[in-house]
Amino acid sequence: MFIQTEQTPNPATLKFIPGRVVLEQGTADFTSLEAATEKSPLAERLFGVEGVVGVFFGHDFVTVTKEDEKEWYVMKPSILGVIMEHFTTEQPVMAGSAVVEESDHAETPAGDGENDQVIAQIKELLDTRVRPAVAQDGGDIVFHGFEEGVVYLSMRGACAGCPSSTATLKMGIENMLRHYIPEVVEVRPAG
Repeated sequence: MFIQTEQTPNPATLKFIPGRVVLEQGTADFTSLEAATEKSPLAERLFGVEGVVGVFFGHDFVTVTKEDEKEWYVMKPSILGVIMEHFTTEQPVMAGSAVVEESDHAETPAGDGENDQVIAQIKELLDTRVRPAVAQDGGDIVFHGFEEGVVYLSMRGACAGCPSSTATLKMGIENMLRHYIPEVVEVRPAG
């Protein structure tokens, strides 16, 4: 089994591509061993590597985030070993009862018909134009709401702690949404 690694815009995060499906649908984001325990055997084992502080699963990749003081050249062989052993022994990525987060979007309260139409346009653009690009960098983006011209989004995976995520939200995503949807005036991180 050959596992590719790719750097991401976030220097604390590496993307591992095992050459097979990691999650059939949705994504899973773990920010601690406690969050992974009993939900994902693979994430639990990855947190066993000293210095791992985050694990994110996409359709065909795993991103791992490390402590700033740790070095990739020290950690990478252990992480590769865990991923390789996990997939070659054909263990499940998620425990049977664990719920995978749908890549859809957070629930938004029902509004008026016009707002619902704008929200549908925003979600369509995020799914077709933004999500694939963000996944290439080892992350995901989640829509949280649209209120008075402001779109609320959150970044996950490699993108969550990335130094350039604010610029991505403001310059990239905001400009695109404003171009296609005149009702959008700003994009802000969901808080």
